[in-house]
Amino acid sequence: MSELVTKTAVCAMCHARCRVAVTSENGHLVDIKEDTSFPRAGKTWPRTNACLRLRGAKEWMYHPDRVNYPRKRIGEKGGGEWQTISWEQAFDEIAGKLTELKQKYGPETLNFTGGTGRTMDEYVSRFVHLFGTPNHTGSGLVCHGPIAVMAQIMCGWPLRHRTGLTIEHGDSKLPATKCIMLAGINPAQSVPRLWNSLRQCKSDGVKVIVIDPRRTETAELADIWLQLRPGTDYALFLGMINTIIQEGLYDKEFVTKWTYGFDKVVARVTPFTPEKTAEITRVPADKIVAAARMYATNTPALFPHGMGTEHLQDASSAIQARLIMTAICGNIDVQGGEIMSGPNGRWVSAPDFDLEDLLAAGQKEKQIGADRHRLLSYTTRGMIQAEIKKKWGAGCGSSPPCAEAHAPTVYRAMLSGKPYPVRAAYTVSSNPLITMPNSRLVYQALKSLDLYVVNDFFMTPSAELADYVLPAATWLERPRVYDNAGEDSGLYAGEAALPASLPGEYDHKTDYEIFRGLAQRLGFGEYFPWSNMEESFDYRLQAMGMTFQEFMAKGGYDFPADTFKKYEKMGGFATPTGKLELYATTIAKLGYEPLPPYEESFENPVSRPDLTGEYPLMLITGARFRWNFHSEYFQVSSIRQRHPDPLVQIHPDTAAQLGIKEGDWVCIENPRGKVRMKCRLFDGLDPQVVHAEHSWWFPEKPGAEPSLHGVFESNINVLTDDEHCDPVNGGWPLKTGLCKVYLEAEG
Repeated sequence: MSELVTKTAVCAMCHARCRVAVTSENGHLVDIKEDTSFPRAGKTWPRTNACLRLRGAKEWMYHPDRVNYPRKRIGEKGGGEWQTISWEQAFDEIAGKLTELKQKYGPETLNFTGGTGRTMDEYVSRFVHLFGTPNHTGSGLVCHGPIAVMAQIMCGWPLRHRTGLTIEHGDSKLPATKCIMLAGINPAQSVPRLWNSLRQCKSDGVKVIVIDPRRTETAELADIWLQLRPGTDYALFLGMINTIIQEGLYDKEFVTKWTYGFDKVVARVTPFTPEKTAEITRVPADKIVAAARMYATNTPALFPHGMGTEHLQDASSAIQARLIMTAICGNIDVQGGEIMSGPNGRWVSAPDFDLEDLLAAGQKEKQIGADRHRLLSYTTRGMIQAEIKKKWGAGCGSSPPCAEAHAPTVYRAMLSGKPYPVRAAYTVSSNPLITMPNSRLVYQALKSLDLYVVNDFFMTPSAELADYVLPAATWLERPRVYDNAGEDSGLYAGEAALPASLPGEYDHKTDYEIFRGLAQRLGFGEYFPWSNMEESFDYRLQAMGMTFQEFMAKGGYDFPADTFKKYEKMGGFATPTGKLELYATTIAKLGYEPLPPYEESFENPVSRPDLTGEYPLMLITGARFRWNFHSEYFQVSSIRQRHPDPLVQIHPDTAAQLGIKEGDWVCIENPRGKVRMKCRLFDGLDPQVVHAEHSWWFPEKPGAEPSLHGVFESNINVLTDDEHCDPVNGGWPLKTGLCKVYLEAEG
């Protein structure tokens, strides 16, 4: 007899992580709607029920191309020949090969690749640390890692993450925030909760400043739009700080009592007059001054962090300057400003669960790339967490993204054997062949491995090169407790709304179950004692005196009221000086210059005029587009039909000079390669700049080589550089690079 069952789940189709009510019948999905009982319900735009990704979830869940049983390669790598095997065989063979490689080369021979929080990464990290490898790579170096770690260094705790951010209202029912400045972020396409809040509060008088080379939908909402030359954010921030200081608009009491290094900031920014800054950024001097005044005089203010800043070659410098501007204007940990939540304290958080302490110090020192890019190393993390634990009584942030090996160096190690052989890789919730820079080198590296395992829902280009592909459970099939990797005091959860296994139809497993199966064969199964994720949540919720099901019965969320200026009660900040460090002493201790001089990026018309004859245009990439989430959902027809082709934005004047019209297929070429995309005429960017979408591949094309689902056809990472990385954090540049564009027929 059929029965309709409705369960509450946490959607993971983007970073909004909306709570939804999932209705099923006999284990099959019937409907998904927003969970209206949830406190954050109704706070996104588009509304959750109108989200195209969510509306496509049923097609995605039951897509005919879904990987439903473990697969083992039986032909040549990339040959597209697979054998269906049992989970027991997969666990036995993978564990056996990992044991052989570990005995031959050491545990560091295994590299894990991760994605953008698509699963509960602390379970992955637990396995990584117990296996003994320090090498976990992913997108963290150009995503959340640099801002999280820099805020820990300078402020003693990360600032509230953009995905959970809303503009709160005070006692007067008006927004507590008076100004919001956005750089490297376009919430209209990427952060639906913030976009909804921004739209609502604009009519209440909140001032909006947008810093972006493109006139986005968000920029059109702004009171001031600063259209800067790509890659010059750091110079712009220095110029704005200089105006704020020179005009005495900073919070003198806070700066004097609670910050360290203000004099050094003054020395660095003084040369950046409005005129000098305008010369570098191409933003008119009067606009720079107006924006600085607007931000500094309308406090409390928000400066939400977006990934676009991490995409800069000097991201670590720009992030420092962004935090300095926030701090000197008195916006740290005040209502309406940048909140430092502090630890949750009511459950075993990610940094307490991932068993990082069990990774031996000698192994941590082997982390590839940490000798050059030291910010996100295990050694630096140890220094930072020691200060944080002294003040807060708990650590924060999980090892990835706050401690990651340097991905470009790891892929080179796979090919060269230096500094030591990396002969195995394990991919979870990521697609490195699409999302990592220099895709052709990544292809060579993955193909060279002795063992490559992929956990995924579909056969991605990366999975096509694997030896084993394991069918992962989606967010619909697994429970979730979300605490933003231990950075936020709030906590909310969702159940597994659908079974991960249905006899005769599919047999998926959660990442926890997969790692437990391997751990039991690798000799550390006692650290995975729970039979499933829900039982592990029971353990992690013990401090609250309830099981996971009891937590769900009480609503499945715990959001304590924010408290402010916690540093006053704590006697300072969790930093070596006890103050908010405008001049970061930890950065100096690592051998870098805090707030270094501004330098041009490696490849732009100013730094490489010798290349502009052949490559006259500036290429930028990395921005989100609403329909997809990085490299996901291209096979879902209800989503794909809304955005069927990869697009490159070209100014109409530039296109006219090149004989290109709207909708023409064009080639984008630079010294590193060539891809094809469809032209979208757009007058909202400088004629010398083109913007190309990222993460494109074509699931409908053959998976076997040479196609690999068209991996090199429109994948902009064929053109991105992986050698000129940020010297401090190791992130690769996505907002700098020269190119030429021409009609495909001419190529």
